[in-house]
Amino acid sequence: MSVKFRLTIMSFLEFAVWGAYLTSMGNYLGSVGLGPKIGLFYAMQGIVSIFMPAIMGIVADRWIPVQRLLGLNHLFAAIFMFATGYYGYTAGSNVDFTTIFTLYSFSVAFFMPTIALSNSTAYTILKQNNLDTIKAFPPIRTFGTVGFIFAMLFVNFSGFTNDVFTFNFTGSSDFISFQSNYYQFFVSGILGILLFLYCLTLPNCPVNDRSEKQSISDAFGLKAFSLFKDKKMAVFFIFSMLLGVSLQITNGYANPFITTFKDAPEYSNSWGASNANALISLSQVSETLCILLIPFFLKRFGIKIVMLMAMIGWVLRFGLFGLGNPGSGVWMFIISMIAYGIAFDFFNVSGSLYVDKETNKEIRSSAQGVFMMMTNGFGATIGMLIAQYIVNHYVFSQTYLSAQLDGWRHSWFIFAGYALVVTILFAIIFKYKHNPNEIDEIKH
Repeated sequence: MSVKFRLTIMSFLEFAVWGAYLTSMGNYLGSVGLGPKIGLFYAMQGIVSIFMPAIMGIVADRWIPVQRLLGLNHLFAAIFMFATGYYGYTAGSNVDFTTIFTLYSFSVAFFMPTIALSNSTAYTILKQNNLDTIKAFPPIRTFGTVGFIFAMLFVNFSGFTNDVFTFNFTGSSDFISFQSNYYQFFVSGILGILLFLYCLTLPNCPVNDRSEKQSISDAFGLKAFSLFKDKKMAVFFIFSMLLGVSLQITNGYANPFITTFKDAPEYSNSWGASNANALISLSQVSETLCILLIPFFLKRFGIKIVMLMAMIGWVLRFGLFGLGNPGSGVWMFIISMIAYGIAFDFFNVSGSLYVDKETNKEIRSSAQGVFMMMTNGFGATIGMLIAQYIVNHYVFSQTYLSAQLDGWRHSWFIFAGYALVVTILFAIIFKYKHNPNEIDEIKH
């Protein structure tokens, strides 16, 4: 079995663990009366992303081989994810927020660092085998998104009919899908255990045996904060945080929003309302395809235009949710899913390339850490807390279905308006002169 194939399996499982619950957890929380708390669950992912990856990076650099630490993190994350599912099973409809939130928080605290650890494992093993990481890694990472989609679809179409496990592709009314109950946590836990065991078979990645060790401040990216002295970089990082506000909103609320239509007679038998996870999975399909377009667009238009495309993508992502429905308007949902690929990939990948190009090698890794901290840490956390307030005000405070659906539309339009304002400000404030050869410069 080739090294690239083995790493492809690792990447597939890595993101399948996440895909089992990330887009459907909000649906389950709403079904047990915790809809007003959805934002806190997704904000916790951002909170732990501020410090846990850096801590685990220090551990991997100094004491534990990265592939082994990757497996151990998945083991602990799986244990707490199983505990979350088991508590949901025993509590039924009487789920206590503090208990389930605590168990879930411990799980994501161990899971979130694994994204960086899996990348480090892949890079190290590829280099050990004299393979070009620039050429070899993207296809490996692409199968991570495939794993995410696979887990989403499994959770969507798996469930129970009259207490009998079955698969259902029609969305019949007597079918209870995993996407609306605690079984999604068990699916994630099982995948996590499989990945833990699989990591035991991966080639060893020795710890750093150099005499100089990375300091705590460097590990946390503090040295790279000197980049804020550069006006251009300061503006870029601030806008990274502002755009990061949008990153987790649809992961938390798209599924509950689409599923709400099931209670409306005109949409109760529609495929889209019954299979929200499958519909949302089109976003990940788009994401996979858009990765392949980034080099061309960067070469042709430059980073500023590509970032603006991403921002407009967020406007479309939110706005079309507000305009569409799972019936005659399902085409708007589909376009929204396609726009997600542009919104997510063009922002994250082009932003990462810009940071790489604009920083020297001494602080390049730390600068990437600051970029992730501003987007997936501070930005995503702030975004989910604000989104929770808006959705609670317009949706979960309403008693009648018609008022809830109107509330969802108002919420999506607010999110779209925010993204539009950020887009306009970025176009005016961020100054960048495109160099058609910048992609070649980045590669070298």
